[in-house]
Amino acid sequence: MTISTQEVPVSEFGQLLKQWRQIHGLSQLDLALEAGSSARHVSFIETGRSRPSREMVIRLAEVMDLPLRERNRLLNAAGFTGAYKESTLDDEGLTQVRHALDHILRQQEPYPAIVMNRCFDILMINHAGGRMMNMVGLNMGGTEGPPNMLRILLAPDGLRTFVKDWERIAHHMIERAHRQVRGAGEDDLLKKLIAEVLTYPDIPEDWQMANPLDAALPVLPLEFEFGGTTLSWITTVASFGTPQDVTAEEIMIECMFPANAETEAAIKAMSEGPE
Repeated sequence: MTISTQEVPVSEFGQLLKQWRQIHGLSQLDLALEAGSSARHVSFIETGRSRPSREMVIRLAEVMDLPLRERNRLLNAAGFTGAYKESTLDDEGLTQVRHALDHILRQQEPYPAIVMNRCFDILMINHAGGRMMNMVGLNMGGTEGPPNMLRILLAPDGLRTFVKDWERIAHHMIERAHRQVRGAGEDDLLKKLIAEVLTYPDIPEDWQMANPLDAALPVLPLEFEFGGTTLSWITTVASFGTPQDVTAEEIMIECMFPANAETEAAIKAMSEGPE
């Protein structure tokens, strides 16, 4: 007589846990030691043989330093409600965040600064940033949702004709988007956006996949050419350090600084001249 054994189906939680563990290069034993558990227990909850407690899910997510959005997703997959709120930027709970962003944008004048979410939607832009977009013919007051920096940069009628070394800059942005989307589900809005912009004309085929050897730069050199003028910039991206709100964590503040004296003088002249 033979006895058949039925395999326990791996749960969505188990699949997510394994995916993130592998992304971070951790064995089950590594993860267990960091989380104060046992490799046996991690194996059991990963394969679906045991159900993790809410506290264990949170601890595992903290050990892997997952984004808050992904911590909520892991909790939901394990059958629990998310631990972190996702607000809109105009939510009362983010009043202090908005005040801080307003202050940063004002202090950045007369140089451009923009505030984006993880999908590169432009949520806020300072006066200098709006002026520069207007100079290249881009309207920041669209009626179909917020303007999107990935679309603006990669679309044929966007910034392509104004950005020197466009392919290098666009590839950097795509790699940045790929890094932000790793581990996300198929219904993730950023993943869908990446798929959309990669269908635009003249996008290299090898941009479809992230390049793990492509290092993130601390600053990005950027040059605009229009009207016989070249403006040279370096850009930096900042974020909030220890937020407890998904929206606040995902905010990106991109500031541009003159890369040479000529650009600084040109911007000063523009800011003092007529609109």
